[in-house]
Amino acid sequence: MKPNHIVLDLETQNLFSDVGGKGNLHKLLVSVAGVYSYNSDQFLIYKEAEMPELEKLLRQTDLIIGFNIRHFDLLVLQKYISFDLARIPTLDIMADIVNQVGYRVSLDDVVFATLGNKKSAHGLLAVQYWREGRLDELKNYCLDDVRLTRDLYEHGAKSGEIRFMARDANMPYMKSLNVNWEKYLNGRSTSSPVIQSSLGF
Repeated sequence: MKPNHIVLDLETQNLFSDVGGKGNLHKLLVSVAGVYSYNSDQFLIYKEAEMPELEKLLRQTDLIIGFNIRHFDLLVLQKYISFDLARIPTLDIMADIVNQVGYRVSLDDVVFATLGNKKSAHGLLAVQYWREGRLDELKNYCLDDVRLTRDLYEHGAKSGEIRFMARDANMPYMKSLNVNWEKYLNGRSTSSPVIQSSLGF
């Protein structure tokens, strides 16, 4: 039986500067949310008006995998969802890295060092896509991030390590980081949630 795990990434209609800074990120509006479902082996995309459909999927989800979802995606998404997203166990790749090395790194940096791949664009361009009505490009960008995050997770789960360019030296160097994600494969472990019991609003 396939696990009810998903990889999640979302884009917003606006910027931090539009809502008074990062302290008000819950005021950001979703433009699209992209998902890879392990259960159906499908990439899915949801517009803002389709958040109820995403909620149906989330209610069946045993694990959410993402990059910086604890401090961004889930906080933005929560106002669209009628139950506490903290009930769902999460694997936040960014949080795992920060817990071990003490600083943030970008998804682009990690997937390039680990997989040799690059993001197709950046978050600011995604907002521009939305404002200009370039929805197909927006959806493709979001789902590309979902694919990269999925591939990064699967590599780490199978090999036990990921890599990135370290900043803790005078000369940058490639750093390998051990990860314990194998336990999530095939639904063998969905340990208790690693995000806070409340998302703060």
